[in-house]
Amino acid sequence: MPVNPFPDLLTYALLTPLILRVTAAAFFAYLATHHFRNKKTAAPELSILNQHTAVFALGVYALIEALVAIGLFLGFYTQIAALVGLVACLKVLFLRRGLHHLAPLTRSTYILLGIICLSLLFTGAGAFAFDLPL
Repeated sequence: MPVNPFPDLLTYALLTPLILRVTAAAFFAYLATHHFRNKKTAAPELSILNQHTAVFALGVYALIEALVAIGLFLGFYTQIAALVGLVACLKVLFLRRGLHHLAPLTRSTYILLGIICLSLLFTGAGAFAFDLPL
């Protein structure tokens, strides 16, 4: 019969979503600052739009990533922020080939970030959050 070697660690189970939230928030904060700083150099990659519209769209995208980072870090509307973060990760995974300035992280990093967001979507915010418990 298998026995849990560290049964006392189960008392810290509510801290797991906190660790995941802070980790995902750090990645989204990095992405938001990267996209905001490089929006003029990344604008030509969006060949569908003209230069001014592409810069504006990248600014809005960076703002969305920043809001996701803030929401995840504070635990405020965590599941909505995780859903938006998951959609952003999936978008990058499907559109990554020609958009090198828009996807500064590796493909595996976006997969792991998407899995973290999916986990937060199902489990909730955890400890030290403004969200109500599930």
